[in-house]
Amino acid sequence: MTESTAPQSEHRTVLLRGGEVHSPADPFATAMVVEKGHIAWVGSEGAADAFATGVDEVVDLEGALVTPAFTDAHVHTTSTGLALTGLDLSGARSLADALRLVGEHSAAHPGGQVLLGHGWDATRWPEQRPPSRAELDEAAGGRPVYLPRVDVHSAVGTTALLDLVPGVTDLAGFHPDAPLTAAAHHAVRAAAHAAVTPTQRREAQRAALARAASLGIGSVHECAGPEISDEDDFTSLLALARTEPGPRVVGYWAEQVTDEKGAERIRELGAAGAAGDLFVDGSLGSHTACLHDPYADAPASTGSAHLDAAAVAAHVAACTEAGLQAGFHAIGDAALSAVIDGVRTAADRLGIARVRAARHRIEHAEMLTPETIAAFAEFGLTASVQPAFDAAWGGDDGMYARRLGAERARTLNPYAALLRAGVPLAFGSDSPVTPLDPWGTVRAAAFHRTPEHRISVRAAFTAHTRGGWRAVGRDDAGVLVPGAPADYAVWRTGELVVQAPDDRVARWSTDPRSGTPGLPDLGPDAELPVCLRTVVSGRTVFAGPNG
Repeated sequence: MTESTAPQSEHRTVLLRGGEVHSPADPFATAMVVEKGHIAWVGSEGAADAFATGVDEVVDLEGALVTPAFTDAHVHTTSTGLALTGLDLSGARSLADALRLVGEHSAAHPGGQVLLGHGWDATRWPEQRPPSRAELDEAAGGRPVYLPRVDVHSAVGTTALLDLVPGVTDLAGFHPDAPLTAAAHHAVRAAAHAAVTPTQRREAQRAALARAASLGIGSVHECAGPEISDEDDFTSLLALARTEPGPRVVGYWAEQVTDEKGAERIRELGAAGAAGDLFVDGSLGSHTACLHDPYADAPASTGSAHLDAAAVAAHVAACTEAGLQAGFHAIGDAALSAVIDGVRTAADRLGIARVRAARHRIEHAEMLTPETIAAFAEFGLTASVQPAFDAAWGGDDGMYARRLGAERARTLNPYAALLRAGVPLAFGSDSPVTPLDPWGTVRAAAFHRTPEHRISVRAAFTAHTRGGWRAVGRDDAGVLVPGAPADYAVWRTGELVVQAPDDRVARWSTDPRSGTPGLPDLGPDAELPVCLRTVVSGRTVFAGPNG
């Protein structure tokens, strides 16, 4: 991809030509004009000649594909950056391998500071168990170490770390030699994160946003809250995004609201809503997602309930009356039932039209039933979901099946049913739970491990671009049409195709008369597209070696 030289400014007028432009305005477009941070025109190569002499810059795409930039609708930015710059255990193949990595990381970072890691998953190890505290103490040489499980709903830590939290042994969720959950985990996590200096935090945030930009992500939804991070972390991230080039950051603060005063506090923090990870339950991997029936591999447990239907109703009603977006983290079927019951109570009080207009959102929403799906559609709830979860833990031999049994596991993450019901979808990663990987996310939805839940690549791509914008109340963005924000990415990729779960749909869509623009082949063996450039509001925030 070649371009003329011009000063970098969002107010430049730029003509991109000689490629493929993915736009519903013209399914066969090869050129696009960007002016004052917005899309000004999309069309054919021949028509582009009329613009060539009146622009500040001409970019020869050399056959590259231009698409809307992705939106990752659920990210923990600082934690993602700390995982990128710290101890990453996601590649550990065994318990012994994980302990070895802890020891090497400790040796490479001498001193007394708290060591942070992420990503272990004992369900993938032959030992099928997490490290004991004694094993971790030995591997770390007595250092304070905090290692959350991959789902971040439980963690193991060394004795030296626990010693930093007076009274931790009396808190709910403390286990002498098993992963910490609930209040004990939150207290230990707070102590570990308190050891992160402002400089470390800033560099971690920059690292995460730079990684996002390098993957064609133009916007992220930061899901923060008092049980996950702290206000300084949240406000510093929003300030960083405002002052430095990079992806847009839309912030959600997961704190319960009961009145206008509480809603105003959310606004003062700079949050788009009192939503994100406002926990109704936990996670399946940590046995803390709240279920109607017990876990298959823990018959005495149905998980943990953090908010009941009455608390949900109060939060939704207060946010709706204040004109604020509400939202919840809900994974288990009992948790989702509590959410629906609460939203229904709020709608009965305020009127369904007001609740629908607020576009409240539910994060993860994995164990849905036909009844809860219908309720999502009825109340206009956005399903902010993570297809990579199914890729990582789905299938008859995956973690979901071990936790729930194969029959229940096959009901999880029913994207096709959600779309058929008209439920808005917004795709994200929950990074660092699963990595920032937008094309991989689209592929995971299109090739869901349960075939009846698969959706077309086009629908999945829309959920990961326009869906994220709609989830924050913007219907005019996430698509390359005149007037939309100039948030786009340029890709090196192979032949463009139309992929759908039903072959009849695919055959029809490839007919030129259908006007369906193609997308990269995302088949399981296909190479994913490579990002050459990411542009946000007309300003380049990432340029690769050939971008």
